[in-house]
Amino acid sequence: MTDMPSTQFFSSFDGVRIAWREMGEGRPVVLIHGYFSDAYTNWIRYGHAAAIAAEGYRVIMPDLRAHGESDKPHDAAAYPRDALTQDGHALIAHLGLTDYDLGGYSLGARTTSRMIATGATPTRLIFAGMGLEGLTDTDRRAGHFRHILTHLGEHERGSPEWLAEAFLKTTKGDPVALLGILDTFTDTPLATIGAFAQPTLVVAGVEDHDNGSAAALADALPDARFVEVPGGHMSSVAKPELGQAIAEFLAA
Repeated sequence: MTDMPSTQFFSSFDGVRIAWREMGEGRPVVLIHGYFSDAYTNWIRYGHAAAIAAEGYRVIMPDLRAHGESDKPHDAAAYPRDALTQDGHALIAHLGLTDYDLGGYSLGARTTSRMIATGATPTRLIFAGMGLEGLTDTDRRAGHFRHILTHLGEHERGSPEWLAEAFLKTTKGDPVALLGILDTFTDTPLATIGAFAQPTLVVAGVEDHDNGSAAALADALPDARFVEVPGGHMSSVAKPELGQAIAEFLAA
């Protein structure tokens, strides 16, 4: 287990306080975690950030609103469409980044997609734990998570819903705030994805089909490299191969 870097904070576009952490020095790469998770659990705990930092990178890892140490407002007004996208833009502006790489896992990958679609200009992209349908049809999973969050304590032991609830407990998630996140989901049209010209890594667990086909996402992008790593959507995050694949992509 890796030590937690110190937490820093800034006020986003609407005054919500967003937390972020950094590891390493060098070229900036912003990595965004997945739903129910946080920067530590997704990137730091299993050594991914350290592997990337070792290649000469300043790894910048925000906690999305409603996650980790960021604010978790219960007011529906805090969750307009693309709120996470606007938080991402606000972080880039706050840090004054101009030449940087950008990526994320699952919801973080979706947020990355929306940031590119709304004007972000990173040099390279990383879509981890994400398939094509997870970007073009965000409603396909929203109902699944809404059911989890509104039926806590009722899920059959061992079911995907039960496992997601168990993970939520480990990250001390706020169910009310996390429900708000579902209202921020915004589709990215296929034609828009097809115009993402940056060199891109698409990396996913060989058993991960939660967000559709990662191979199809790689095929839809003009300049993508597709890498499979061990595990499924939840388990691949704990595998060192995930961080190694990202580190190798950036180092190349």
